[in-house]
Parts: sequence; C-alpha cells; structure tokens
Amino acid sequence: MPLIDNAIYVEGKRVATPATLDETYEVMKAHNGFAWIGLYRPTDDEVRSVADEFSLHHLAVEDTLQGHQRSKLERYGEVLFIVLRPARYMDADERVEFGELHVFVGPDFVVTIRHAESPDLAKVRHRLEAEEDLLAFGAEAVLYAILDQVVDEYAPVMAGLQNDIDEIEDQLFDGDPAVSRRIYALSREVIEFQRATQPMVGMLEALQRGFDKYAVDVELQRRLRDVLDHTMRVVDRGDSFRQLLQNALTTHSTLVGQRQNDEMRKLSETSLAQSEEVKKISSWAAILFAPTLVGTIYGMNFRVMPELDWEFGYPFALALMVGMGFGLYFVFKKRGWL
Repeated sequence: MPLIDNAIYVEGKRVATPATLDETYEVMKAHNGFAWIGLYRPTDDEVRSVADEFSLHHLAVEDTLQGHQRSKLERYGEVLFIVLRPARYMDADERVEFGELHVFVGPDFVVTIRHAESPDLAKVRHRLEAEEDLLAFGAEAVLYAILDQVVDEYAPVMAGLQNDIDEIEDQLFDGDPAVSRRIYALSREVIEFQRATQPMVGMLEALQRGFDKYAVDVELQRRLRDVLDHTMRVVDRGDSFRQLLQNALTTHSTLVGQRQNDEMRKLSETSLAQSEEVKKISSWAAILFAPTLVGTIYGMNFRVMPELDWEFGYPFALALMVGMGFGLYFVFKKRGWL
C-alpha cells in the first residue's frame, strides 16, 4: 500500500486520519490544518494526484517520477522540494545501502515520498505527535524532524565504516593479499556516503538564510542549527574516512614493495651463494685437472719420447703436477674464489 500514513494536524494535534488522498484534501480544508501525507513507492498517478492538488512544480514532480536524484534543496515559490539520501549499514555485506526520500513542504502540507526502508518516518511521526508544542509550528517542524532523523541514522553507518577501517589497518600488517580489494570496495562506499551527506551542509545553510524572510520560529532555528552542526561532523568524519583509506592504500603499496624487495634480496643472496659455490667447485676442478693433464701426456704410448730416458723425468713430472696445482690454488685464492 503506497499510502503509509496520512493525517491532518491542527495546533500540533492529529485531528483526522483520512483513508484516501481525496478524503485528505477535503478534511484538510474543513479543519484548516496542515496535512502530512506519507507515501512509499507510489504510482505515477498517485504522485500526479498530489501534485495537482498542491500545485507542485512540474520540474520537481518530474524528478520525483524519475528518481535517482542527488541530495538537493530547491524552492518553487512557497513550496520547498528536498531530496535526501538516507543510508543504513549492512553489516553482513559490509556495504552501505542508500535510499532516496523526496519531501515537498508547503504552507499547509508535507508530502514525503520514500523509495527505500530508510529513514524510519514512523518514528519521526510518533516523536512529533508526542511533542505537540513542536508540531504546532506546522510543516516546518516536520521538515526539521525528518532532517534530524536522516542525520541521526548516519551514525550507525559511520560506526560500521569505522569498524571496517580498523579491520583493514589490522589486515595491512598481517600480509593479507585480499586487503587491497577491500580498501577499494570500502573507498567506493565512503565516496557514495560523501555524495549523500556533503550537499546537506549547503541545504541547511540555505534554510538558515531564509529564517528571517520566512519568519521561522526561534526554537526551530535553534534546532535546525543543531542539525547543521551534526551534519558538519558527519561530513568531517566522511572526509577523515576517505583520507584514512587513501593512507591505507599507500601503506599497502609500500608494504607490498618492501616485501618484493625482501624477496628479491633473498633471491640475490641465494644466487650469490650459489655463485660462490660454483666458483669453488670450478677452482678445485681446475686444480685437479692440471695433474691429470700432465699425467695424461706422460701416459701416451709413443716410442719416441725424450723424457722416457731422462733420469729426472719422473720427478720432473711430479713436480710439474704439484707446481701447477699450487699455482692455480694461489691464483684462485687471490681472486677470492677459494
């Protein structure tokens, strides 16, 4: 049922709860009060019915029918059109779910068109109905309460994002390879959160500039300033979250580079150690090869070999083998191969 709640208020009290929109228009005029019509995903015909009754600007109506609007505040004569992006944190998926709320505020009516579960407008209505003095200010009091509820519902979102960032900081130094993907995913959520919250500062400041022109009650002025203060803190937290994630990404890149350098250094040390072993093996192979070469020459079976009849041939051959071995040993030792 698109019509969630529908009431007529006079001096802060609910005096009627019409069952249909047509009945709402009649009762509102009869009681000379203001109407608060709450719609949830209404049809185009229902939106146009409300628009025709309250003479809503066609551009605002077009935005409502199309949906997917950014947070904004626009004034069409005596009617304010506000688009809000409420949010709630989905802990199971570690993501932020954003809704869309369109609010039309006129001198004697408030129309809320909700496209998601958040915000809890029933809670807003119950709160205002319990504070008759506040609700007696009319449609502007409803606007304040809706803005306050949307900003308040950002608190659990910030808590969820903060918890995710804390977990990422722990993952960074544990060497978890999945942390980079998580940083990117969370960065997208934070950027979307900033897009929802940052325009609200300008929207509330615009409302402040109209306090005197539209004779807004002093109490409502104080309450709206309080909402602005809360909103600015939310925006500041969003900025800090984004900076923390950028720092986390930079740190992750640094740690990955450091690990790669450590691996390369280990490989280099291993290659160097292997190279030293190869040098030693090659050196000893050369030292052992020299006597073998001499012995091989003297082991040839030729008849005419001058050394065969030489009295010092055998000692000479042995001396040559030993001399070549020691000579090669000192050469390799000097070069650091042994």
